[in-house]
Amino acid sequence: VQLQASGGGLVLAGGSLRLSCAASAPILSNYHVGWFRQAPGKEREFVAALTWREARTLYSDSVKGRFTISRDSAENTVSLQMNNLKPEDTALYHCALRQAPSRTPLTASGAQFDLWGQGTQVTVSS
Repeated sequence: VQLQASGGGLVLAGGSLRLSCAASAPILSNYHVGWFRQAPGKEREFVAALTWREARTLYSDSVKGRFTISRDSAENTVSLQMNNLKPEDTALYHCALRQAPSRTPLTASGAQFDLWGQGTQVTVSS
């Protein structure tokens, strides 16, 4: 399986973007999908994650209430709707897959994710 993130761009503070993560093969029900970001000179940061089977979600405190992660089973994609963007949201955004048995809690740890796609750049200007 390969992942491809898209939808990044340049937006003014307060604006919105919708990122998409497309998988090259069907995402099975025992997978979690996560979004992470990394700004220049900073460590990778967890953004949001979702269980493919039940669509349970987990968000970082910094994006809670502004970002929404969702899945489209028919299209085999996971989206990240980002509203009220702030300059501090500027980063390279990656999606990642984690194989996990049913009922495994979502995690914000990137080390638990097995497969990573190339990122898409999000730049928010003030």
